[in-house]
Amino acid sequence: MTGFIFLDKPKDITSFVAANKLKRILNVKKTGHTGTLDPMATGVLPVMLGGATRFSQYLPTHDKAYRAKILLGTVTDTLDITGTVIKRSKVNVSAERLEEVIKHFIGEISQLPPMYSAVSKDGVRLYKLARQGIEIEREARNVIIHYIKLLDVPDANNEFEIEVSCSAGTYIRSLASDIGEALGCGATIAELRRIEANGISIEKTVTLEAVQKYADEGRIAELITPCDVMLGCYPAVNISEKQAVRFENGGELDLKRIRGEKKDGFCRVYSPEKKFLGLGRISLPENTLFVEKKLVY
Repeated sequence: MTGFIFLDKPKDITSFVAANKLKRILNVKKTGHTGTLDPMATGVLPVMLGGATRFSQYLPTHDKAYRAKILLGTVTDTLDITGTVIKRSKVNVSAERLEEVIKHFIGEISQLPPMYSAVSKDGVRLYKLARQGIEIEREARNVIIHYIKLLDVPDANNEFEIEVSCSAGTYIRSLASDIGEALGCGATIAELRRIEANGISIEKTVTLEAVQKYADEGRIAELITPCDVMLGCYPAVNISEKQAVRFENGGELDLKRIRGEKKDGFCRVYSPEKKFLGLGRISLPENTLFVEKKLVY
């Protein structure tokens, strides 16, 4: 079984555990996922099945979108409500003040990765250091916030909701914390839901329960997206039957005998039967198509 399933990750489990649950349901040897979600977060989690895991590094990087409920007046060590509260403050924030502050976070901004994150420092994940009570200096990174929509103004519990579209690598927990700091009362994430990732919207996702139902009914193929669809950003080339055998054996191919768009870089390679064979790498100076990554079904 090879391809992608777009999972609506449930709350309170890691992305790794979610992918492993799919592995058991579908009885496949290997699964992987793209774009880790925090355990408390839900939403779009593309999961790779079988041979699809070979292509994780080649998937195009897309912008992402989230819906977040933010609690004002509370600061935690993890920047979300699962952490330890380290500060509480009185809240006196009007909707007008909130909207004004939010505007300053739209566009290219500098953001400091949270200590509780998968970012590596000298080969060690930051969250592992954070669990030991160690906080180290981190390098700020530039990210892009395309828009922030205020969906709901602060209620009696000092919670409000936003929708955010941002570049890959953006931490919504850090964004919420920075907004809270700008408001002078602090803030933390109360709920987080990813509604778009890798070009996949939340409407295209399925729950673990739905996957189990489809598997029980023998209809799991209806949920699987082929690898070449996810790699659609690369041009397609068609090769002959003999070339297909050579490609599958790892041999390079002469460009003169290949049909399709030929330009330097990666390309999707198809057999005469339109079977996706994997990714090739074209070198125009060498007039050659090299095998970059074969698809193993």
